[in-house]
Amino acid sequence: MATEDLAPGTIATRAEVKALYGGGIQGGIQTPSNGETVLIYSDPTAGAKHGYTFDGQVEDDEHGPLFLYTGEGVSGNQQMTHGNKALLDSVTDGRQVLLFVAAGKKGAKGGIPHRFVGPALVDPVLPYVERHAPGGDKAMRRVFVFRLRPVPGVEWSLTDADMAMPATVSSVVELPASPKAPAPPATQKAKQTGVKDKKTEKHSTKSTTATIQGGERQVIRREGQLVTAFEKHLTTAGHVFKSFQITVKGEVGALVPDLYDSTDNVLYEAKGQASRNAVRFAIGQLLDYRRHLDVPGGLRLAVLLPEAPSEDVQELLHAENIALVTRTSEGFAGFPLTA
Repeated sequence: MATEDLAPGTIATRAEVKALYGGGIQGGIQTPSNGETVLIYSDPTAGAKHGYTFDGQVEDDEHGPLFLYTGEGVSGNQQMTHGNKALLDSVTDGRQVLLFVAAGKKGAKGGIPHRFVGPALVDPVLPYVERHAPGGDKAMRRVFVFRLRPVPGVEWSLTDADMAMPATVSSVVELPASPKAPAPPATQKAKQTGVKDKKTEKHSTKSTTATIQGGERQVIRREGQLVTAFEKHLTTAGHVFKSFQITVKGEVGALVPDLYDSTDNVLYEAKGQASRNAVRFAIGQLLDYRRHLDVPGGLRLAVLLPEAPSEDVQELLHAENIALVTRTSEGFAGFPLTA
């Protein structure tokens, strides 16, 4: 069944959508047996009790409209299996993703009406990020927050009610050492996007290519490799490390520093390239994060880079009293930080 059978803005119950495309009427992600579509339903009001507080449209970025969608799994760490994997794999297997948002309460005919936002693409540059939120059992757990874009040439049907809700309180949650991200699927050409491989927020594979934003994908992949290698280096050195999820009242989303070395009381921000702009961005992030963290006095800040930046950029870091750690063929220069 083609997308044209349902125009953006159409209101339909899940039963009516099932009649068109197949799939079920329960659960946020449906994968009809035709193997051609992935149906995703967003209902922030109902999902809030399961920690689904990230869903909704967020401010456009340099690539255009962006809608966040929390994956399936109501308790315990979400796994990249079943519906979550099907949604992620749509980047490469060409399945059509159809996005629906709740548009009212359960009607007399049964089923909550949903508005068809339109066909979507999982962002090929950064398909998802990992966040932490309480599950149905109130215990904190990892969730996958997928980043969705409109299919080129399609205008989504969105309203002000679809905006992601800002946080009502500020909070800082300690996160364990970051787990290894799931490996990407086997390389294959996508039907819709021309993407040959995809990246996640953190991968150990060496490269990725895409017909769009290929350079940006490689920079993000390189950053993930750098953090992974540095975590192994810290472990070998006997250091304990973690991170934080910072939620700010009145703002949407969360701030997540790359790494906090609690053994040496150092907060690190990594970048996949050593350009001036990348280092300036890292400096701003570190200063912002520091304001929110309740850690022992004397916290030091450090930028982690894949190679040494220019001499003037190094002088900039020195002037701001921010340390520099760079990867070398033998390990990491600048680690451990001097007193």
